[in-house]
Amino acid sequence: MIRSALLVVIAVIVTAFMSTCAFLFPIISPGENKVHKIANLWARMLLWLTSTRVEVIGRENVLMNKPQIFMANHQSDFDILIVLAHIPGQFRWIAKKELFKIPIFGKAMRNAGYIEIDRQNHEKALKSLDEAAQKIREGKSVVTFPEGTRSRDGKIRPFKQGMFHLAIRSGVPIVPISIIGTSEIMPKRTLKVRPGRITMVIDRPVDVSGYTLDTRGELVERIRDIIVGNSERMNR
Repeated sequence: MIRSALLVVIAVIVTAFMSTCAFLFPIISPGENKVHKIANLWARMLLWLTSTRVEVIGRENVLMNKPQIFMANHQSDFDILIVLAHIPGQFRWIAKKELFKIPIFGKAMRNAGYIEIDRQNHEKALKSLDEAAQKIREGKSVVTFPEGTRSRDGKIRPFKQGMFHLAIRSGVPIVPISIIGTSEIMPKRTLKVRPGRITMVIDRPVDVSGYTLDTRGELVERIRDIIVGNSERMNR
């Protein structure tokens, strides 16, 4: 318990420092890509501090220099660190609006070009998807957790369809990602942190060109089946 409390304090200090850097750095040298690199460094520092080891399987499936939509399951706040630290290249988060309300941290996220989504307001959510589509047209990849929130019991919840609407509209492939073990490192609604090992499986990109908005339910199930299947295989 003392170790977890100390780690949380150190993590808050590191986060505050890195957020301040991401907040101020664009004044000196503007550019979303540079701020994203600060986020990558922040994530790596926190994983190192918490003795979290990460094995990445399928890194070669990331399409370098091409836009794509990464979709991952969500068990813990550590999922964010895993993705930031270990998906190569530039990408932009589609993240819940609450994170953007955090002083300095929220501004740092905006400086990095991350996209705020209000899941409780349909009109604002659609506007966020339009913003994400513009990022993709600019050649940027995006990352999202299609469950919409963290799983309480470690089981992968049903996926929301909004991000699949974005994928079909933009025509870019979806890269399914399975993250295994983060709920044991830091379960939902707790600050207790345990050292451990995480596995992240990056599966092959899924072409969405054969799907329409009318058949997007089939695409939802296909992506979810891949993520669930990889999670179950690694757990065995």
